[in-house]
Amino acid sequence: MAILRSRALPRARPLVRACAAPLLAAGLVAAAASPAAADGPVHDLRRDLDALLQDPALEGAVSGVVVRSAGTGEELYGREADTALLPASNMKLLTSAAALEVFGPGHRFTTDVRADTAPNRGGVVRGDLYLVGGADPTLTADAYDDLAEEVADAGVRRVTGDLVADDTLFDDERLHPDWEAGDEPYYYAAQISALTVAANEDYDTGVVTASAEPGGDAGDPVEVGLEPMTDNLEVRNEAATGAPDSEPSLTVTREPGTNTFTFSGSLPAGGDGYEALRTVDDPTAHAAHLFADALEDNGVKVTGGVARGAAPAGADGVADRSSEELGDLLVPFMKLSNNGHAEMLVKAMGAERAGLGSWKAGTAVVETAAAGLGLDPRLYEQADGSGLARTNTMTANGVADLLQAARGASWWPEYENALPLAGAEDRMVGGTLRNRMRDTAAEENVRAKTGTLTGVSALSGYVAGADGEELVFVVLNNGYSGPAPRHVQDAIGVRLAEFSRDGAQRMADGAAPAGVPAATGAPAAETAAPGTPVPDASSLECSWAGTC
Repeated sequence: MAILRSRALPRARPLVRACAAPLLAAGLVAAAASPAAADGPVHDLRRDLDALLQDPALEGAVSGVVVRSAGTGEELYGREADTALLPASNMKLLTSAAALEVFGPGHRFTTDVRADTAPNRGGVVRGDLYLVGGADPTLTADAYDDLAEEVADAGVRRVTGDLVADDTLFDDERLHPDWEAGDEPYYYAAQISALTVAANEDYDTGVVTASAEPGGDAGDPVEVGLEPMTDNLEVRNEAATGAPDSEPSLTVTREPGTNTFTFSGSLPAGGDGYEALRTVDDPTAHAAHLFADALEDNGVKVTGGVARGAAPAGADGVADRSSEELGDLLVPFMKLSNNGHAEMLVKAMGAERAGLGSWKAGTAVVETAAAGLGLDPRLYEQADGSGLARTNTMTANGVADLLQAARGASWWPEYENALPLAGAEDRMVGGTLRNRMRDTAAEENVRAKTGTLTGVSALSGYVAGADGEELVFVVLNNGYSGPAPRHVQDAIGVRLAEFSRDGAQRMADGAAPAGVPAATGAPAAETAAPGTPVPDASSLECSWAGTC
């Protein structure tokens, strides 16, 4: 049966800071942009961008927009360029750049298994076995099984003490204080730990996949499950199979502070199944219990239970597992806009440079790294790594400065490769831009980071003009009341891809560039979970909808 995926949007919340006065009347809008040259291609470009930004979807909104020549830094367009705006996931542009600056693209995150004593001839470890987290976001169930197999290959057959989970690389603040409490059950706001489980090959951390299948006839139980399932998780099945023509209403909830997952509602007989990501409480415990099961499966008996603590300095090394290189990890992180990865990177930077794996220490390290790249700290305010907190702000000029600085860094190839590529079919190439700007001059040309919160949408990155000139562009839209204005962002991307200093290009009055529809985005209805309200397609980030 087809599986329907559900990923929910953050709830609406007022902007933390008033960004600017409402836009002026249409006749004055153009005055907010860069002073235009008397005539020529740049003048035409500015006129066209002014026209695009008068789209009704942006009524009452504030848009920070900057276009520069990547090579010379010449500003081709600017609007509200120094206004502090919410960046949403454009904050990941800063987090990833700082991580590459701090760790280098070849860095790997290592998870260790240590023991109080080396195994004796009989394979017995006298004391505890320690699972030490090192901020690896790619530890799937298979990875934990491989690590357990390595423990067995090291000669360990029995542990007389406990399996102790050591997540002390990070502090114990699992959820950022500025995140919406109502978002906590959803994967994009999962708890953060240095020792966690990735539920799938996208490396969504701190979550499990909740699934359900209807029974054969109305009244039959619904078959439900969690993956990866562990002993510390509990499932309550209150769901039933409905009549074949009934509306699906199945939901999965978890009470905060518990790991009890309740399936309720119904699925129609003969209908589709249900699949959704849900966060776990205490991802460290989930990881430890998963590893305990893997040890048992590989013939290693732990006499005690699962505990928590710090591995002693003299503990004996038994096994270890390293992640892929950071430059490769940035691909799923940035292409799919993975919030958990961003937060783990911020805390890991704090642990690396300040000896404290906290948001406060990590963002301070990001600020230092950004200053080393020549960025002005007055142009941004960072609270978290992902942009989920509405206390983050950036200016369009600040983002443009970052994008230009990245081009001159030693890690530029990895950074560029990690950005979503417009219209690219492969989801690990196109990412959140996979279904956007297809069949236009921007297809497989625009490389940019998307961003979405309620009332916030962003697109910032790079594009080559028609004559090959590399351009940096930033679009930060805040305060609109309807669906996300992605069609405006896409039209800007296409217009920049068509720009050439060798000849004038102008859109027809009121028209968007060819190939850009009035609204874009992956269809939401075909991916929404049964019983879940379906928002307008253009208001969904495709990573939230599970369509990219």
